[in-house]
Amino acid sequence: MIFSELIQAVRDNPNGVVVPASWGQGRAVFGGMVAALAYEAMRTKVQAGRPVRSLAISFVGPLEPEVPASFEAEVLREGKAVSQMFARVVQKGQVVALVQGSFGASRASSINVEAEPAPEMKGPEASQELPFIPGVMPEFTRHLAMRWGVGGMPFTGSRERDMGGWVRFRGDVEREPVSEVHLLALVDAWPPATMPQLSAPAPGSTLTWTIEFVQPVPQLDTHDWCKYRARVEHARDGYGHAAAALWTPAGELVALSRQTVVAFG
Repeated sequence: MIFSELIQAVRDNPNGVVVPASWGQGRAVFGGMVAALAYEAMRTKVQAGRPVRSLAISFVGPLEPEVPASFEAEVLREGKAVSQMFARVVQKGQVVALVQGSFGASRASSINVEAEPAPEMKGPEASQELPFIPGVMPEFTRHLAMRWGVGGMPFTGSRERDMGGWVRFRGDVEREPVSEVHLLALVDAWPPATMPQLSAPAPGSTLTWTIEFVQPVPQLDTHDWCKYRARVEHARDGYGHAAAALWTPAGELVALSRQTVVAFG
């Protein structure tokens, strides 16, 4: 199933979503897909005119591919401008992910601070592709293309703090406007920013993830390359803390992200 088909599946039947193995990442479903499906389950219960401002995601356990899962969303509170939402992802009677979302309408304010400029990097045509190799690369990368432009590749023993490049959907995808549900997959496509610091392959995973969206979402479509950069701020004792951002090809800020990751190496 392609990305849009899975998003439609959670709209049609949130209590019986089966994610195919092609969206796998080791023994689990790709975290960006889990977050996207949970977000979509929440979004359908939010008042019109209240776009998502932030999501806080905790990956409690692995969501298994090819096994039905339930995406249970509820309204915690609806104020005059902000809706506080919550979703849990349940599989085999166990919670595998929790998501808290804040959705808010625009309001009048005298504060207007422009984003810092996007980092300079080589264009996607001049950047090294991270190819999908069956049995070597995570299965979900058959759907998402990445081109390295900043920092070392995973497992190269790099000591650089920064990692990133370009990302977009891969293959014959329908050209459509990018929304927040697409951005969750694009931002999380990249490996943990600590992975280049390892000198040999080792497993790793995301423990918690918070992401904030610029509203309205800048104009993008699913064929566009987006610019991504992550920076490791601290890592020790098997845990790493990294901040990241995503920009349009023209350098307009789209989303801000922060992750706590676990590295088994």
